[in-house]
Amino acid sequence: MYRSILVPVDLDQPSSWEKALPTAVALCKSFSAKLSLASVVPERTAMLEAQWSPLAFRGMMEAARAKLGSLAATVEGAGEVAHHVECGGIYATILSIGELIGADLIVLSSHRPAMRDYLLGANASRVVRHAKCSVFVVRDAVPNAA
Repeated sequence: MYRSILVPVDLDQPSSWEKALPTAVALCKSFSAKLSLASVVPERTAMLEAQWSPLAFRGMMEAARAKLGSLAATVEGAGEVAHHVECGGIYATILSIGELIGADLIVLSSHRPAMRDYLLGANASRVVRHAKCSVFVVRDAVPNAA
């Protein structure tokens, strides 16, 4: 059913992948799908770094690639894991990477919504609304749920 699964990863927030990644690996095993990880360096951060030094910007991108590559190397049971690091707006870049690799499923984590998410709009909800492929959202457990 699925051939290419994408997991967006915020390298500074392990909660962005700690639950989504095992879910994606299980889906890859079930469907013999290819797994790809993607991380986005926010364009505001990148612009500030590039303004001070193009070398600092390159270093930041290389560090992100190395960190994501290390995470990809720890994934077991999904075969070779591709990884992509791009700079840009978070949700738009996730969607762009998804289209580029031909992802037919995006698996991402989402937290319980707070008021700021309703006012500003979370990246996860934007991915869900605008993705051309299916999106599987892995939520945190509800405390004290029966």
